[in-house]
Amino acid sequence: MAELATIARPYAEALFKAIGANDAAAVSEQVGALAQVAADEQLRRFADNPKVSAQQVFDLFGAVVRSPLGDGVKNLLRTVIENGRLAALPAIATQFQALVAARSGVADATVHSAYPIEAAQLGEVVAALEKRFGRKLNPSVVITPELIGGIRVVVGDEVLDTSVQARLEQMKVALTA
Repeated sequence: MAELATIARPYAEALFKAIGANDAAAVSEQVGALAQVAADEQLRRFADNPKVSAQQVFDLFGAVVRSPLGDGVKNLLRTVIENGRLAALPAIATQFQALVAARSGVADATVHSAYPIEAAQLGEVVAALEKRFGRKLNPSVVITPELIGGIRVVVGDEVLDTSVQARLEQMKVALTA
């Protein structure tokens, strides 16, 4: 998985630089549509066929993706196809969307909780987390019963763990040291 991320990063950064501040949301949507198409196993088998040209694969993408593609996205698609990197297209889309979100000051936050969180409670938690992380957060809640209680929040590569499971682990380490 790390290999795909390593392959995808230069493509995502190049597209991000190419579009500048123009239509980042529209380009992000187009790249996401390409990623969904590239995730199809039959299409990848078709693209991997040595008898199929890069132009045929490009035309197939154009036929499957209904919305018109911008020049930057078309160039990205041609480059990815010519370099045999269709498998990396979903990872490219993910990294591109992360770059767009970072520029707008918004980050995705995954809130792991042992129990469901009501909307009002989630609003309070998100407000406190936005102060803590210093940016606007787009939360998603994942139920993780192993936490026993409390929450674990993952924002990018930062983790804030206030769960009972984490506290018990800290106590275990302290007692066995």
